[in-house]
Amino acid sequence: VAKVTGSAPAKLSKICVVRKNVARIQTVIHQTQKQELRKLYVNSKNKPLDLRRRKTRAKRRELTGHEKKLKNSKQRAKQRAFPLRIFAVKA
Repeated sequence: VAKVTGSAPAKLSKICVVRKNVARIQTVIHQTQKQELRKLYVNSKNKPLDLRRRKTRAKRRELTGHEKKLKNSKQRAKQRAFPLRIFAVKA
């Protein structure tokens, strides 16, 4: 009975190649799915979190432009009472 030797290293190298190929295929599948979802949500008001623009943590917590511009009643009253005065100097 002849003993089979030296098959383990060859098998290990094949396993490595196969795993890389599987990862490559999964990556392509995932990318195509994401592209399809992006097309689906392009005009919708709300998007899933993973499809939104990735910002820094601080930027995500920042007030929106509209929220920044809002003033409370006291600020509005003060602004109405003392509007910005514009002067022009005669030459």
